[in-house]
Amino acid sequence: MKSMVIGGIILIIALLAGTYFAAGDAFNSDDYINSLTMLGAVAIITITVFVALKYVNQMKNDTASGELAEEKWDGIGEYKNPIPTGWGLAFIGAIIWMFWYFTVGYPINGFSQIGQWNEETLEYNAKFEKKWENPSEETLKAMGQSIFLVQCAPCHGVDGEGIEGKAQNLTHRMSKEQIVHVIKNGSNSLKTAYPAGMPPMMLTEDADINEVASYIAGGFKGEQPASFAVCAGCHGADGNGMEMVAPNIRAYDDALVMAVLKDGKKGIIGAMPSFDGRLNETQEKALASYLRSLGE
Repeated sequence: MKSMVIGGIILIIALLAGTYFAAGDAFNSDDYINSLTMLGAVAIITITVFVALKYVNQMKNDTASGELAEEKWDGIGEYKNPIPTGWGLAFIGAIIWMFWYFTVGYPINGFSQIGQWNEETLEYNAKFEKKWENPSEETLKAMGQSIFLVQCAPCHGVDGEGIEGKAQNLTHRMSKEQIVHVIKNGSNSLKTAYPAGMPPMMLTEDADINEVASYIAGGFKGEQPASFAVCAGCHGADGNGMEMVAPNIRAYDDALVMAVLKDGKKGIIGAMPSFDGRLNETQEKALASYLRSLGE
């Protein structure tokens, strides 16, 4: 038994030394959370080793004794011995610690890294908005390019051309195929900015659908089809959209880009997830400015 205890003490020292070197300066840190974590590691290592030693010794030397219960399963009986005192105290202690942790201890009413990150983010956003309160169009475009390369290029490609049809080609507003799909199937993706959505089959004749789709995809050039009047009721005669009614179908204006970033977008290609909360308003306007420059 003495040799086992000595071996256990050596093991504890080795584990503590490894923990210390792995944790670096955490033992010497002024952050009480790190100190509390290290104290917990020491306690767990010590308790684990000595409990293991206790039960190894018990398995070697103890013999079963006490009154057997009447119930048996496949000839295996069970003693009516009370639970070990140490186990009972540890169980009660764990329950007490649980209530302490959820009412007094970290992180419910103490320091929170998530809370700190949120505070720092809000502070940074406030400084950012103050610094770029009235940026020029050139500044917005440069800022938008940086944002695009980080947030958008993985799907839309660094040139914005949609990586061979895997995502929207942002060098122009819409393709004819996309317009035909929306006219036939409707769209209600941008629910926040345009809550009414667009119902399907606003045009019923294939000839009218193709004519309108060609006109819009072609950049509103040439003579406007008579059937476009159905679209103009919501999108306007010039296609620039109406606030809270329908989006701009002519260009990527600020309102459209901000609506897509907030709600995501579903279409013939697939679905774009919402980017709500990732960018502040200035960054969203900068991205819209850069997207418009791709089609110039």
